Amino acid sequence: MKIVQVNTVCGIGSTGRIALDLYHLIEHHGMNPYLAYGREPSENNIHKYRIGNRFDFCTHVFSNFFRGNSGFASKHVTGKFLSWLDTIQPDLLHLHNLHGFYLNIELLFDYIKKRNVPVVWTLHDCWSFTGQCAHFDYVGCSKWKSQCYACPIYKSNYPYSLFCDNSEENYRRKKQAFCGVKNLTIVTPSHWLAKLVSESFLKEYPIKVIPNGIDLDVFSPLNLITSPKEKIILGVANVWSKRKGIDDFFHLVNLLPQEYKVILIGVSHKQAKMINRRFNGHIMGITRTHNVLQLVEYYRSAYVFVNPTYEDNFPTTNLEALACGTPVITYQTGGSPESITPETGIVVPKGNVKELARAILSLKNNRTISSQACRKHAMQYEKGQCFSEYITLYKDLLLR
Repeated sequence: MKIVQVNTVCGIGSTGRIALDLYHLIEHHGMNPYLAYGREPSENNIHKYRIGNRFDFCTHVFSNFFRGNSGFASKHVTGKFLSWLDTIQPDLLHLHNLHGFYLNIELLFDYIKKRNVPVVWTLHDCWSFTGQCAHFDYVGCSKWKSQCYACPIYKSNYPYSLFCDNSEENYRRKKQAFCGVKNLTIVTPSHWLAKLVSESFLKEYPIKVIPNGIDLDVFSPLNLITSPKEKIILGVANVWSKRKGIDDFFHLVNLLPQEYKVILIGVSHKQAKMINRRFNGHIMGITRTHNVLQLVEYYRSAYVFVNPTYEDNFPTTNLEALACGTPVITYQTGGSPESITPETGIVVPKGNVKELARAILSLKNNRTISSQACRKHAMQYEKGQCFSEYITLYKDLLLR
């Protein structure tokens, strides 16, 4: 059985790690995996195909800036990718993020419909059923339920279209491209996103919830009986913005005693300079790291992991922190609270920084939340256990 995964990146970032973990699991089950990706370095010694190149990526980005057509450029490199697929003749396609300026979605789905290839499509955000954005929680928009138009965030939200709001046309073209596939199942990591999909034009397809899995051998505590930790509040993101809650950390530090220190991993070089200059060591900004073991050390040393996100699906950062024995405090946002229990963390109202501070301070006398409980709860998200559900799904689709 030949299974080809398609994703923006391979082996880095949350979706890149998920795709690579699935690749190795597919191989472990005696199937033939392939991984097609759009950009960034990829792991060696796997069957892979890079869709496009740096020049095409830049062309796609500029096309979106001026025309607002993310997902509708990259025709030439997509054609070459589809020719490569014909040489592979996959039994099944597993799609992940199709946005990211590397692929033409109309050509891809026309190929799928003509070849009648079975498809699993894991949605990691909302881009597939909107006319423009990957998330709309921040502005509370619901136009995606019927027809996007006059997008309120086309300039400010990824994928940024600086000069043209093309959301109405994009919505129509996405609906036409994505609907009508005979054998397609949508997977979401959270029940929250599954509900949104059921209210969108993708509701014609079966929807299955499979949580993201993590490597519990890598993300693990040194030990579960330790002396009290230094009061380090950890935040981790691929890109820090207002929507990820970076401004809330800036307010939060002023509401906590001096003994509490904030470490933000994933900031840009510009943000790191500003943070380290402005906050005098009370907040430390560290640029993004691809060194997973280094990231684990930060999780292990943290007193609490705080995720004040305003838009999210099912963040693996929450799971990684829990697996390292670190409790999580997060906003009531999207699927972020779904991995939290009363024994492993606290969920507070979105945007309420004062409640965020109270929750952090309450951990000192909290007898319910413990590192042991965090680690125990994280066990259900072991990647082999979670991702084995995909193997079952692959086999079911191929029998239809």
